[in-house]
Amino acid sequence: MKAVIVFDVIETLLDLRALDPKFEAIFGTAEARKEWFQQLLQSALVANSTGAYRDFTSLGSAALRMTAERHGIALSDAQKKEIEDTVRKLPAHPDVIPGLERLRRSGFRLATLTNSTQQTAKSQLESANIAEYFEKIFSVDSVRRYKPSPEPYRMAASELGVEIGDLLFVAAHAWDIAGASAAGCRTAFVKRPDKVLDPDAPKPDYEVKDIEELSSKLAPESAVSRKSLQAEQQEAR
Repeated sequence: MKAVIVFDVIETLLDLRALDPKFEAIFGTAEARKEWFQQLLQSALVANSTGAYRDFTSLGSAALRMTAERHGIALSDAQKKEIEDTVRKLPAHPDVIPGLERLRRSGFRLATLTNSTQQTAKSQLESANIAEYFEKIFSVDSVRRYKPSPEPYRMAASELGVEIGDLLFVAAHAWDIAGASAAGCRTAFVKRPDKVLDPDAPKPDYEVKDIEELSSKLAPESAVSRKSLQAEQQEAR
């Protein structure tokens, strides 16, 4: 039986760098976007440790205000909304659609698992034109525990009706790979820009540069080039 493939969303499928112009305009540096996202991840880990769960949208809003305070910026409601609206419209990395198409044509079941809310994840995937590839869009809200806690990964396997060991989890974050591996998943690490693995952690089953390379490893018999896929999409229009 082919593994069910479950993807992380932010940075793995969607390009968070689309926020850089917004952060540069407001904060004077695109590096503030990285500060904000690291604060958001830290806040999620604190929520896991303290049991004080708040959804990812709420954590993101608070992390944005914290980042602004560090930079001595009085963030307006309009600026905050501009960033939050852009988060819901992040583009997919160029390799994502060809890779997902190849996997789907090979008969793999595909799903996503994100720390974001269900509503945000659905909006993001629809905006990026990739929602159609996934039979399920899972949010940690249903278990009120953020990845890398084991509960979200186990929930996804249970909802998909497979054993945890039959689930291949794909992410661009070392902490997410570690969490999925500890929960019992097989794993694939996507080496997005600036993303590296913990050298002392267990190695993932796959280490690839992008989703197209992953699809070539998992489905070599059904290659779909970006050029041919784009031609099909053009004809469909």
